Amino acid sequence: MPNAIPMDINQTQKERLSHIDFKAHFLGTIGRNDLVSRFGIKEAAATRDITLYKDLAPENLEYDTKAKVYIRGTSFEPLFDYSPSQAMAALAHGFGDDFVGTHKALIACEAPAQLNHPDLETLSALTRAIHQHKASKIVYRSLSSGRSTREIVPFVLVDNGLRWHVRGYDRKQSRFADFVVTRISDPEILDGPVKENEGRESDIQWNRVVELEIVPHPSLKHPKTIETDYAMENGVLKVNVRAAVAGYVLRRWNVDCSEEHSLEGPEYHLWLKNRQALYGVENLVIAPGYNQDNRVAREGS
Repeated sequence: MPNAIPMDINQTQKERLSHIDFKAHFLGTIGRNDLVSRFGIKEAAATRDITLYKDLAPENLEYDTKAKVYIRGTSFEPLFDYSPSQAMAALAHGFGDDFVGTHKALIACEAPAQLNHPDLETLSALTRAIHQHKASKIVYRSLSSGRSTREIVPFVLVDNGLRWHVRGYDRKQSRFADFVVTRISDPEILDGPVKENEGRESDIQWNRVVELEIVPHPSLKHPKTIETDYAMENGVLKVNVRAAVAGYVLRRWNVDCSEEHSLEGPEYHLWLKNRQALYGVENLVIAPGYNQDNRVAREGS
């Protein structure tokens, strides 16, 4: 295993070392020009960074004299930890979290078309309200009541797989709800205190965690394929999710939530084994096959 990164290395150099590590790990090559173009440093500085990286992880890089670049060593061990989501985002959109210059995908990558995009000024007002623990006055369009003016106390931004929404307290309805960001306009941050019952700690659905036991759909001819696909253990994938987002997760992954796994169609690879765990979850009208006539949809109502 590579040596630990010394404490005296500053953050800027750590970012450059991480860049070397990531490109060697996922692309197999790294050169001085990669650092020069990415960070705007001189070639001498890039050489020092690569030398330092080799000192920290001697087995990770080998020099290709013909191509004049460093290639991934056969005994490569990453110097930094990367989550799968971080790695995929970097490969698809470019490595780094700065917004200077143009970032390009590191490899050929195609993502599903995004049919709607939040207005950045609207998003800015909402995220500032979240960060500053403030209420916000908004104009909102819902499917059930059309256009209305609301005062909400947003506390979290949520990606439900199809679109972004904010979750918060709706002062008009006196309850917590989800508000689709693209349905919000004219947001204003309000001065004044936020009451204790309007905060995250009072949202029962947000604070409740349910464990979902997801298994290959019983109708599948080769369930082992799905067990491998989702890295299931003993044929079960156990996922802990907040009750407030359970319906979105089940819908996104087309999990059959019917009691007798009765949904048919090639999209249903998964079945919820422990349906009883969803008792009391409020947004299940969007979960495939989970029919609850006495539940109220909470999304944008």
